[in-house]
Amino acid sequence: MLIAFTPLYYVVAERWIGAPAEIIEPARVGLMIMTLWTWAIAYRRFQQGVLIRFGHSRAVGFGTMVRLAADGTVLLTGYLIHTLPGIVVATGALAAGVVGEAVYAGLRVRSVLRDQVRNTPPEGGELTARAFLAFYTPLAMTSLLNLLVQPIGSAALSRMPQPLESLAVWPVLSGFVFLLRSAGMAYNEVVIALLDRPGAARNLRRFTALLTAGTTALLLLVAATPLSSLWFGRVSALSPRLAALASHGLWLALPLPGLNVLQSWYQGAIVHSRRTRGITEAVLVFLLTTSAILWAGAACKRVPGLYVGLMAFAVGRTLQTAWLWYRSRPAMRRLSVA
Repeated sequence: MLIAFTPLYYVVAERWIGAPAEIIEPARVGLMIMTLWTWAIAYRRFQQGVLIRFGHSRAVGFGTMVRLAADGTVLLTGYLIHTLPGIVVATGALAAGVVGEAVYAGLRVRSVLRDQVRNTPPEGGELTARAFLAFYTPLAMTSLLNLLVQPIGSAALSRMPQPLESLAVWPVLSGFVFLLRSAGMAYNEVVIALLDRPGAARNLRRFTALLTAGTTALLLLVAATPLSSLWFGRVSALSPRLAALASHGLWLALPLPGLNVLQSWYQGAIVHSRRTRGITEAVLVFLLTTSAILWAGAACKRVPGLYVGLMAFAVGRTLQTAWLWYRSRPAMRRLSVA
């Protein structure tokens, strides 16, 4: 809010990020609309953690339907009005969806808090502030570092060849890839919630392999067939030039959905062991790797920013996953013995 509603925005957008002049003001409008997004995400995920912990994962799925319904309502309204700027409709849909899901999660969790949480005996010893901070701080830093790469990426793309085209295609392509990555992201909570159960480690490991292969194969199917042109050209309504740019870039994003599944598997094991520092270390590996590749691309100025950005994310996520695997080995060994 401080950035969106004060002149500090221009310092960040113009001086630090170096965004093209054409998108400075529209982006500020979008940022203003999205001010509730951060609060809603935090509130929603807290309530969802309680729901999953006490066996109400279906409620999380229903919350997703609420979010999609709110998204669709705003998008359809904007399309029918046909005079609102795209940035207003898009950010309005995102904000409405997340806030709607947060409200639903808050209402749905009330009965769980009343009937289950209050009647559940505590596990282990007393949770001290020191123990809580030791567990939570690395996870909080992980989210912060993950978000930090977004403005770094925007700043880098603005300084590479075809900046407007890259910035225009980036959210469309990353949004499509996110559809497949979301299965892996949701898997993290599943691993944490189920890993205590007998035989869970073996079954979850098998499902991890299947989900990794399935999401990768699905993205490969789209990239290698006319489905990519159909999605980017017809559904997303990109111009032929931008649709071609997106279709070519999709190949560089090929490993991302599968890597998300593997990350959730390793992260779930690490969180289960209550030693979360390795997760922050892995995100630092991702951030440093991605930043280095983006810096090199901005310095060379030979390859379109979209391709450099996708390659940076793919390499960064690969090394992040490798570090998570390394740091999760002690937890995995304990699970194999149990």
